[in-house]
Amino acid sequence: MSAEAILELERVSKHFGGLSVVEDLSLAVRRGSRTALIGPNGAGKTTVFNLISGVLPIDAGAIRMNGADISRVASRERIGLGIARTFQNVRLMPHLSTLENVIVGQHSRNAGWRGVLHPVNLSRRNRWREEARAALAQAGIADYADASVGNLPYGVQKRIELGRAIVAEPRFLLLDEPLAGMTVEDKAEMSEFIRSIRRRLDATIVLIEHDIGLVMSLSDRVAVLDYGRKIAEGAPAEVQADQAVIDAYLGVPHAGEEA
Repeated sequence: MSAEAILELERVSKHFGGLSVVEDLSLAVRRGSRTALIGPNGAGKTTVFNLISGVLPIDAGAIRMNGADISRVASRERIGLGIARTFQNVRLMPHLSTLENVIVGQHSRNAGWRGVLHPVNLSRRNRWREEARAALAQAGIADYADASVGNLPYGVQKRIELGRAIVAEPRFLLLDEPLAGMTVEDKAEMSEFIRSIRRRLDATIVLIEHDIGLVMSLSDRVAVLDYGRKIAEGAPAEVQADQAVIDAYLGVPHAGEEA
C-alpha cells in the first residue's frame, strides 16, 4: 500500500446475479485529499460507497484502510475505525428533531452503555448537545435545531445528514451527492463547508457529485466510473480533458456554448 494512501481498493468487484455493478476496481485515496468519484447514473458510484462502508460485502478483491484489510469487517465496526458517510437518499429519523438526529452521530465516540446515554441525558446544557448545536451552526442550519426533520426541505435534510456525520469526527468521510437539491447560493455555502471539514477535522473526503463545476473546484483528484469500471483518474483538469471521459459522461458543448 502507498504510504500516502489512507484507503485502497484492490481489484474489487461486486455482482448482483448476472449483473456486474463494480468490476476489477483499484483505487488509492490519498490521506488528507478531497477525491471525487464521478460518472453516469448507474456507473456503480454509490455501490462503491456501500462496499467501502460495509453496507454491502465485496465479491472479490480487497479493501484496506491504513494498510489493514477491512474487507470482512462489519459496517458498525468500520464506523469505529473512523469511516462516516452520508447517503444519496437521506436516512434521517423523521420523528426526531434536527438536533437529536445530529446527536445520534456522536454515539460512535462513546464506548459502553454509559457512553450511549451521555448524548441523550436529560440536561439540556450537556457538552454533547452543545457540540451538536455547534455542528448545526457550522452547517448553517442552527435555526432548525428543534424542528422535526420530517417536515424540512430536502436541501436542509442534506445539511443535517452532513452535520450528523461530522460530529462522529471521522478520519474518512464519504459524501454521496451532498449538494443535491440545493439552490446555487446553498451550493456555494455547502462547498465552503466541505472545504472547512478537511481543515477542522483533518479528514480525507471522497464525494459523489454531478455538478461538474463544483467537482472540479472542490477536488484534488477525480476518478471516473463507467459501467462499473474505472476509465480515468487524475487531477481535475486532466480528467476533464480525457476523451474517454468526454465520450462516456461529460459530452461536448452544443454550438454557441462554451467548453
